[in-house]
Amino acid sequence: MSSLTSARYGKDNVRLLKVDRCPKTGIQTCTEMTVCVLLSGDIETSYTKADNSVVVATDSTKNTIHILAKTTPINPPELFASTLATHFVNQYSHIHETFVKVITHRWTRLDVDGKPHPHSFHRDGVETRNVDVHYQRNGGLNLRSSIVGLHVLKTTGSQFHGFVRDEFTTLKETWDRILSTEVDAVWEWQKFRTLEDVKSFAATGKFDKAWELARYVTLKTFCEDNSASVQATMYKMAQEIIEKAPGIEHVEYSLPNKHFFEIDLSWHKGLKNTGKDAEVYAPQSNPNGLIKCRVSRNAKSKL
Repeated sequence: MSSLTSARYGKDNVRLLKVDRCPKTGIQTCTEMTVCVLLSGDIETSYTKADNSVVVATDSTKNTIHILAKTTPINPPELFASTLATHFVNQYSHIHETFVKVITHRWTRLDVDGKPHPHSFHRDGVETRNVDVHYQRNGGLNLRSSIVGLHVLKTTGSQFHGFVRDEFTTLKETWDRILSTEVDAVWEWQKFRTLEDVKSFAATGKFDKAWELARYVTLKTFCEDNSASVQATMYKMAQEIIEKAPGIEHVEYSLPNKHFFEIDLSWHKGLKNTGKDAEVYAPQSNPNGLIKCRVSRNAKSKL
């Protein structure tokens, strides 16, 4: 015997670009997003009995995303994701739960002759600003905001020594190394009871301020910390975000250690390229270290 124990469905990879035009100044802004919306509720018969009467077509979901992008604010993305999440539960009585992911792609205004251009932009790397919203009828909204794909590298100010050594260890200790990673930083908000609570919070600018703070703290700490390890540096980042951003309950980091190895060139006329003489390195795609942590407000360590 078997039974259906979980089910959700929807539309993924819905692309949109919204342009806001200010008639007074002539300044235009653009926001590009990729959206995923999944629905759950009394839909089991569509799986178990081939009953499509409970299915909201995923094409309707895609159309709804576009229409709400036109008729409601899409910034900050936390508000837009919450608007989408609550809409489907309010619209369909048999849908009780939604899962929404909004990825905001990075367009940065161009400067021309030292002045911001009113309507021209460039794609500023692969970094995205992401939001995940889980909404349950009568259960409130759980929001997680994140920075994804922020690539950083520094050529000194990182060390790694004093680690466990045994018969399996070949890694040499170092007091000076390249440190590079691709930042995934997530911060989880206190639960919001209703969409109106999210709107009120968004009106204060706290979602945008938290994103700016998290990005600033991440970059500043990465640059300035004389890193004893990725673990020690990421903990400092998370601690400071928790301390300075009211409303955030948890901060998570996932930092892959992108390795750059010295190349021994001594075989060629005694050319020195290791230790203090290293200048040319070999970037490594894999394997790589992967370090994660979760720091919570007012919580005792479970480790």
